Amino acid sequence: AFGHRFPPDIKEEQPLRMIQTCSSSEKDLSPSLVTLMLIIIGTECILGILANGFIAAINTAEWIHNKVLSTSGKILLFLGVSRIVLQSFMMLELTLSSTSPQFYNDDITYHTFRGCFMFLNHCSLWFAAWLSVFYFVKVANFSYPLFLKLKWRISRLMPWLLQLSVFVSLGQSVLFFQNIYTMNCNNLFSLPSFNSTKKKSFSEATVINLVLFLNLGIFIPLIMFILAATLLIISLKRHIFHMKSNATGSRDPSTEAHLGAIRAISYFLILYIFQVLALFLYMSNFFDINSPLNILCKIIMATYPVAHSILLIQDNPGLKRAWKRLQAQVHLYFKK
Repeated sequence: AFGHRFPPDIKEEQPLRMIQTCSSSEKDLSPSLVTLMLIIIGTECILGILANGFIAAINTAEWIHNKVLSTSGKILLFLGVSRIVLQSFMMLELTLSSTSPQFYNDDITYHTFRGCFMFLNHCSLWFAAWLSVFYFVKVANFSYPLFLKLKWRISRLMPWLLQLSVFVSLGQSVLFFQNIYTMNCNNLFSLPSFNSTKKKSFSEATVINLVLFLNLGIFIPLIMFILAATLLIISLKRHIFHMKSNATGSRDPSTEAHLGAIRAISYFLILYIFQVLALFLYMSNFFDINSPLNILCKIIMATYPVAHSILLIQDNPGLKRAWKRLQAQVHLYFKK
């Protein structure tokens, strides 16, 4: 899923597979470019593992100390652990696909990596979407009966929703593994051995598979994230308007805090949209394996987990306090 794949020749009776069929004339990446890509993505993954390891460690410590974990803490723990595994897996896959292509291109190895890649990405997207939904329900101020009922029950529902997301992601990755199709690197539906009728059937099959196996698994949490973030921004802006109309001073700390929250949510939303688009384009094989746009998708997919996690540490009060305590302890240790 994350590296190179060179399948055997396509046979008419073979099942359709979502792998990139590349001609032998396609040039490999130069060693210097491979090294640069490994350095960039490897650095992003290491930073992501550290940031998400910090998030997971803080929430685990809170769980052990208090014998109970808050709802937001559970979501952050699920999110942190899934991203640690995802970015460790991305480093391993990129290394193998670049340094040991013969081993990586083995059918069992390749299918295992691809299924795991889809499962971990879907889990990460779902957990981030539920975090956005939870913050929206808890912070936003709407008087609709359905919203008030959801605000009352969200904490009890969230553990079940997180577990359901894991099973949905697992089912999605299994379906993706079993119902995959071939796209040519240079032309999405260009298969010389197919006549026009079969080309049409092939095109319809690919579109159906994209809708079923990519759109449902990726764009449902995207829609949830966009709706929750947008409604939360609307609620915060409305609250800021009311505070400004009643304020007597020139600067209100509460207003500044709300503006900071709006900025953070906007950053989260932009990062999430870029991640989903990069994952969709990469897994749909719209670009050649070695094209700059395909490499850009890889870099974006490695950037999102670390950037989102760093923003969470900066904007979450509990994580921010823990980070400041850690900084103070590290400073004291080196001072001694």
